[in-house]
Amino acid sequence: MAAAAPPPPPAPVPEAPIDVPRGSTPMGYPLFARIRLAHPTDVPHIHKLIHQMSVFERLADQCSATEASLAATLFTSPPFKSFTVFLLEVSSAPFPNDAHSSNQFYHPTVKTLNLDLPIDDPESHVFRSSGGDATVAGFVLFFPNYSTFLAKPGFYVEDLFVRECYRRKGIGKMLLSAVAKQAVKMGFGRVEWVVLDWNVNAIKFYEEMGAKIMQEWRICRLTGDALQAYHDA
Repeated sequence: MAAAAPPPPPAPVPEAPIDVPRGSTPMGYPLFARIRLAHPTDVPHIHKLIHQMSVFERLADQCSATEASLAATLFTSPPFKSFTVFLLEVSSAPFPNDAHSSNQFYHPTVKTLNLDLPIDDPESHVFRSSGGDATVAGFVLFFPNYSTFLAKPGFYVEDLFVRECYRRKGIGKMLLSAVAKQAVKMGFGRVEWVVLDWNVNAIKFYEEMGAKIMQEWRICRLTGDALQAYHDA
């Protein structure tokens, strides 16, 4: 009786492909993100972001801000005492220790985002951060207000904007979280902002962040000619 044939040798383990896409890692495409305090030299970027935001919100006809007017009104008080701007920068390489890292008012928040695909940013050269290789991807502008019900100060977020190619990457959450974290650090009672009623994506995002949408409140605003009428009243 013939002996049974030996089992076939195990199939070789396939080798990893050698044509790994440039810039990728086993975890995808890392994008390094940093939130830092804006500086007067950032005004040109802030102005461009405000303009893009006004277009997105369908309010470009109401946007009259200029670089000169922003430079004259922002950065007139210490951060968190008046108008404050956080910029979010992104880079393909880790951020080095620089002047922003040792800012006495705010230590930058840094996070690594692992993306499935690289981001195609057609305006990267326009939003190149001054003095470095990073790119400005978004901003948030906020300032203190006060709640008599809580008997505590808070922050009011006037603007939060992320450039289109960087949306749905967690950057908006980073910016809003940075404001909330600063509010907690300073013992403030709340953070408030408004959202356009047609912007359902933003509403869902804010609700997922834990925010309550105040349906019963409406904004009242005096501006333009209606405000100027009080000059001689």
